[in-house]
Amino acid sequence: MRITKLTLAGFGPYKNQQVVDFARFDEAGLFLITGKTGAGKSSILDAICFALYGSVPRYDGTQAQLRSDHCEVDDPTYVELEFTVGGVAYSVHRTPEYLRAKKSGTGTTKQAHDASLSRAGEVIAAKPVDVAHELADIVALTKDQFLQVVLLAQNRFQQFLLARNDDRQAVLRTLFGSQRFLSLETALDDRRKLLQTELAEADAVLRQHAVEAARLLELDEVPAVTDAAWFESGYASLAGERSFAKVISGSADVAFTAADIDYQGVLAVVALQERRGVALETIADLEGSAVTVAGHRAVVAAARRAAPVWPLIGELDKATAALESAAARHEAARAAFGSDADPLAEVDALTATIGALADVLADEKQLPSVAADIDRLAVALDLDETALAASVERRDALPAEIDAVGVQITETAVRAARVTEATEQVARIREARDSEQSALDLDVRLELARVAEKETSAAHTAAGAALDALYERRLGGFAAELATTLTPGEPCAVCGSLEHPAPASHDGTPVTADDIEAARQTVAERRSAMDVAHDLAGTIAASLAEARGRTQGKTLDDLDAELRTAQESLTAATDAARELAEREADRDRLRAELASADDRVAALRSGRDATVKLLTEATSRRDGISARVDASRGDAESVTARVRQLSDRLTVARAAVDAAATAVTRAEAQARAEAALVAQLRENDFADVEEARSARRPASEIATLEAEIRRHDEARATASATLAEPGIADAPEAPVDAEPARLARVAALAARDDARAAQAALSERVDRLGDLVDEAAVYRESTRTRRLEFEQLRELASVVRGDEPNTRRMRLETFVLAAQLEEIVAAANTRLRTMSAGRYSLEHDDALQYRNTKSGLGLAIRDEHTGRTRPTHSLSGGETFLASLALALGLAEVVTNQTGGITLDTLFIDEGFGSLDSETLDIAMSTLDGLREGGRTIGLISHVEAMKEQIPAKLRITVSPRGDSSVEESFELA
Repeated sequence: MRITKLTLAGFGPYKNQQVVDFARFDEAGLFLITGKTGAGKSSILDAICFALYGSVPRYDGTQAQLRSDHCEVDDPTYVELEFTVGGVAYSVHRTPEYLRAKKSGTGTTKQAHDASLSRAGEVIAAKPVDVAHELADIVALTKDQFLQVVLLAQNRFQQFLLARNDDRQAVLRTLFGSQRFLSLETALDDRRKLLQTELAEADAVLRQHAVEAARLLELDEVPAVTDAAWFESGYASLAGERSFAKVISGSADVAFTAADIDYQGVLAVVALQERRGVALETIADLEGSAVTVAGHRAVVAAARRAAPVWPLIGELDKATAALESAAARHEAARAAFGSDADPLAEVDALTATIGALADVLADEKQLPSVAADIDRLAVALDLDETALAASVERRDALPAEIDAVGVQITETAVRAARVTEATEQVARIREARDSEQSALDLDVRLELARVAEKETSAAHTAAGAALDALYERRLGGFAAELATTLTPGEPCAVCGSLEHPAPASHDGTPVTADDIEAARQTVAERRSAMDVAHDLAGTIAASLAEARGRTQGKTLDDLDAELRTAQESLTAATDAARELAEREADRDRLRAELASADDRVAALRSGRDATVKLLTEATSRRDGISARVDASRGDAESVTARVRQLSDRLTVARAAVDAAATAVTRAEAQARAEAALVAQLRENDFADVEEARSARRPASEIATLEAEIRRHDEARATASATLAEPGIADAPEAPVDAEPARLARVAALAARDDARAAQAALSERVDRLGDLVDEAAVYRESTRTRRLEFEQLRELASVVRGDEPNTRRMRLETFVLAAQLEEIVAAANTRLRTMSAGRYSLEHDDALQYRNTKSGLGLAIRDEHTGRTRPTHSLSGGETFLASLALALGLAEVVTNQTGGITLDTLFIDEGFGSLDSETLDIAMSTLDGLREGGRTIGLISHVEAMKEQIPAKLRITVSPRGDSSVEESFELA
């Protein structure tokens, strides 16, 4: 990696744009960055670090502090770094977060952190996260590694020499990525803790099983040792107790069965004696109620005889009541009639008179309808007159309206004529917009095609170079190839000598004709791929040019604006065309209305005349009806009133006729009912109606009496049957006492229940204890493997952690890093011995530390003058600088080798030379001068005057009177 150019503005003390062309120092190889304290020498290194990693060690986490305090609100802040890796040129541009002026309006707004990365002039990443991802693959160094091997910042590289064991471990962990070993240590310890917790939980479960087993065994305390033998012994003892309890329970069952049989026999005799007593008492009670029951039987028999008579009594009562009612109504009707005349003759006369008035009555009823028709026709006549006047007025106004609509049609037709033009304009703009959109897509495709073209071109160039290299190796190996054909005593095909003292040999693998042919084939394939990529890029470029030609140089936003304007014009023209059609339709409608206006006026006039005729006819009809009504109503107010009077008299006369007929009919019905009742009384042995009425009883009373009779008869029959049973007849007369047998049974039952409960309790305890024994055995077996694993894991975790039995107290990660540190020390000593004239060398110290401190990453200095090793902090300031510089260079070499062998062609060292005497400074300078071999460029930051004199190439930082700094390059001695 070679840093070639740095451009920055608004960064640190630099207000204006500054350009540092590091490529100009490549020939010198060594240059000095000089300037007053605070001028901004270290800010050059800060800018490089910020460009690559987006942060600066001195301002980590505070990008806003990177912006120059000298900047105005409109001044930009950015850093652009150009560098090469493997011959490929890269450029990274980065802007920190800061406040800038708003593009519109007043005030400030936040400028977000931004970054972009280009390769060979083509942008390959345009966001900070993408830039970081790409640079990680390109540079292959983390920020900490970069600061340790490329930018040796002020006092930073001395920290590694003087650091404590833990601090040095943290640095090495960052540089060599050994975090995974620490993670392994943590994982082992976590697994150990997990197993320890699981085993503790298992032991707690086993202890709980033992506690419950002791409770089942009714022990006062749990023994200290509760192994499998203890569980099995307790189970055997409790099982024996259960067997004995089972025998006791069987004996108690037999005794209870015998006592229960005796007690049930005594109870049977007592029950027979009790039934006999109840039957005798029942018969005695029934003898006392026999007279009452006989009376009930007589009442029920009389009621049964009265049952068929009772309906006829009811019929006679109803017929008598109906006759009395009809006689009363007949008397009232004759009184209302008020005359001795025959009501039937008057009914006939009234009916004839009312019939004669029917036609006049119908005419009279039409009078309201005829009057309503006259009123309606009068209103209709008014409406007809109004409509006729309005129609005449409308007919006269239509010509003027038609002329006004014609003027509107002329104006609208002008606007509507632009529809075709506006449609074509919208189509043209839309086509141009589609072309611009296609051009934008082609831009992206062209960019990808250019990248593919460059990649295939680079691949073709590389294949050609490989073929050339094979040709060179082939030519260089011809001598060795001829040497394989030499035979002692035979002449050489080239020089003819018979002696072959030093035949040529191959330096490496010989190049064959097949190798050359394969390389040629690769070149041809790469050339074909390059041609395809070139043709594709050309085709896309031609399509892009054609699309751009159709857009006339307008952007997508411009075309969108034009399209909106054209669409608005088209909409306006379309609306005008639609309005024109509406206005023309209005004119046609008005013309049609004018053409029919005369017909409408004539029709309305004809309608009015018809209404006048109908009104005249209705008035004449009303007058005729009124004359006939007046002639027929007599003294009444109207014919209707006279008919109502006659109808009322007709109703009274008809009522008198009907009442007389009803009275005759009811008298005949009463006589028939009385004759039927007399016959039924005689048939059922009743002397008269009153005797039958007295014998009748309600159905509910009869049912009650019959139920009492039935209960009496059934109770007597049941008691007699009970006394006749053989068991009751044979039962002893003296009462039997069942209490002794009951007490014996109760005692036997209690003994049986106690025995069963004891057996059940022991069975439950034995079953539960058996479960506990099995579960404990399962737990012991399931944890046996984990106990072995825990012991192995505990010892392994302790060793990895640096505890016993690790006698060196060195962690696994430390052990890995110690090997890296040994490589670093070996690389550093090659320079330190030179810079110290062979006096000093670094040693890796992995001895045990004081008070059990973890060891493995210690550093010591060996002094060859004394032959002893001493701590690094015992060195003087100048010696410390030399040792630190050697260690830093060794560290850089090891890190470089382990990051894929990336070549570091640029190195910066910040300060530290002021502590060296002139002789030591010369040695240090000589060492640094040796680093230039292979084209490496080294930049130093120092105030030492001797270095200013020895290094002609300088990057001078000056401070203006305003306080901001600027950079100038110089190749003259100061």
